[in-house]
Parts: sequence; C-alpha cells; structure tokens
Amino acid sequence: MREQAGSTNIIIDDTTLRDGEQTAGVVFSKRDKIAIARMLDSIGVQELECGIPAMGREEREGIRALVDLGLNARLIAWNRALVPDIQASIDCGISAVDISLPVSDIMIRNKIRKSRSWVREQLKTALGFAKQHGLYVSVGGEDASRADHAFLVELMRITLQMGGDRFRFCDTLGILDPFGMYDRIRALREAVPELAIEVHTHNDFGMATANTIAGIRAGATFANTTVNGLGERAGNAALEEVVMGLRHACAMDTGIASHRFRELSLFVSRASRRPLPPWKAVVGESVFAHESGLHTDGVLKNPSNYEGFDPAEVGLSRSIVVGKHSGSSGLIDRYRAMGIAVSRSEATRLVERVRRVAQRTRRPLTNEQLLRLYDGRGAEIPANSFCVC
Repeated sequence: MREQAGSTNIIIDDTTLRDGEQTAGVVFSKRDKIAIARMLDSIGVQELECGIPAMGREEREGIRALVDLGLNARLIAWNRALVPDIQASIDCGISAVDISLPVSDIMIRNKIRKSRSWVREQLKTALGFAKQHGLYVSVGGEDASRADHAFLVELMRITLQMGGDRFRFCDTLGILDPFGMYDRIRALREAVPELAIEVHTHNDFGMATANTIAGIRAGATFANTTVNGLGERAGNAALEEVVMGLRHACAMDTGIASHRFRELSLFVSRASRRPLPPWKAVVGESVFAHESGLHTDGVLKNPSNYEGFDPAEVGLSRSIVVGKHSGSSGLIDRYRAMGIAVSRSEATRLVERVRRVAQRTRRPLTNEQLLRLYDGRGAEIPANSFCVC
C-alpha cells in the first residue's frame, strides 16, 4: 500500500464500489468499476472496498478484474461473518476482508434473531478462518452506534486476541452527532488502545462528514468514504468532503491528491446516473461562484476573504455571476473577462440595468445580454427577449 510523503497516519478506505453501488438503483458496469478504481488509486486513496463476492459470479468477476489491475491501493472485500463468504473473497484473489456482523441488541434480536453469545462465537469462527488463510481483517460492527459499549469492547478484545487488524465502528443509521461520535470513539480507543478503529458513517441527518471527522479527532485512523457521498438511503461520508475537511479544518493531510476531485466526482456522477448538484460541498460548480456585490468585491481584492481554499485544489475555478445582487466590482471584472474595459462610473450606471433585467428574467445575465447592455440598447429591450431557458 502506497505511503504518501508528508501524510498523517489516516487511511482513507473508499467504499464507492461497494456501499456506493448499494445506493438504491445504482449499478456500475465492470468498465465503470475499473475506471473508478484507477482514478481513486491514482490520487492516492490507500484502500478500496471493492465489492461483495458472495453476491454471485458476475460480482466476483468484477472483483477479480480489479485485483488483476495491480493497483497500489489495498483491495478489501465485504463479507458477512460467514466462512463461505470469506472463501468467496479468497477465490477472487483478495487478501483483505471486512467481516461484518450486527452488534446492537436491536439487530441481534430483530434482524438475525440470535444472541450476543452467538455473535461472539460467530466472530471467533469467521475471524479464525480468515486469519488461518493469512488475510488482513477488518471486523465490521453493524449498528455499533446503538450497541452496548461493554459489548463492543468485548468484541474488540476478541478481535485483537485473534489477530484481527482493525474494528469498524458503523453508524449504520446515521443517528449520531459529532459530539456523540467523538465520545464513543474516544471511549473505545481508551478501552482497547492496541486495536485500530475505522469509522463508517451514514448521512441520514446530514452529519456523515462531521461524524467521520469527529471519529478521526477522537483517535480513529481509518475513514470509510464514498465519492459524492453515495450510499444507502441518504448516503455515506463524501470522500472529497472528508479529505478537504481534515486538511483545512483540522490541519490533517491524508496525502491524497485532491486536484482531480471535480473530475472524479463528475465521472462517478455519470456512472451512477446521480446528478452532481451545483451546490454540492467541495466539488459543486457553484462552490466558487460569486454574485453578491460585497462578496464579489472582497474575493476580487483577496480570494481568502470568501474562499476557504484555492479552487484549483479540487479542480475548480472561480466564476463571477452577474445578476440581481451584483455590484460594480463584479461587473467590471466580468466585462474585463470579456475584453471590455468599464470604468467605475460606467459600471455603477450599468448595475441598475443589470438588476432590472435580472429581476424580470429571474436569471443571471449571459455575456450576450451584457454586451447588449454595454452597447446602450439593453434598457429598451423587453425582458421576454432575453433567454430564460
């Protein structure tokens, strides 16, 4: 697995190809999976959760194709804590597995209809089989956020004693807030300091990224993510948000080359047939779009006034939108980009026309509209002559 110069010990385990594809209605072709895996690998993502071998022959063929790529990233397959599932992973050429089993009393009782004793013994059986075959093993605690703390500690100690490599704390229903996540991970870290912890979060209340970062701050060293936050129901923690949040809010650099995030997000958006919203955090096209006069004036004077990081860091660029809320500075800059020099006094007069047109059309103005206004004809042009499509 690639070591990044100057990086922290945080490992991104991206599950776009597993949990991301579990988004209702999403199916990646083998070609899509290969392209996504290569892109993730090329930017330095350290681990890829690449599928569920027990699903069948076609899934196993797709996983085998990824194994054959010889990527730098470690490939890890998801399994129930069942020997046949693990064997299916081995048959794909996989050397790392996540073995998952419910750990909350709610799911133990109502989903698998077993007992805590059964979970303990099943973990020992599955983990023992995996380690006998020399596999790297992450033990996944499904619904860990609703599980009893003492029981989680017990399972983590079993994992450690039997040679397991890490424990995945799953906020399966996305019910935690960042404070709760921090407290839970910190308590587990203190109880079993020798075992690495991974955080796997869901976005049901819009807190997946925040919860992932809180888990890392509390001592977890693995973060489970998906591109664009794809995943079951409301999705998972978004790769691009976690990486940039850690970098700029926490001064923790994962070593991942973020300049291709926009390209990666657009590709996954097309492959998943899930449009990328313009306002999507970090990679949306509107993240660095400025219209408000005060904001535009500030960002033109110094980008750090209203931009938390350079748009080039994620493959984007700044855009100045001319519309109802524009001021003279933004208008001057927009005309300058069109090759037209406009004085401050001219811009002040034009701003009033711009606002009237934007109010009528309920749209920002295009370059063509701005040229017509500059030529002095715009004030007489009725609103319905402007394109509002």
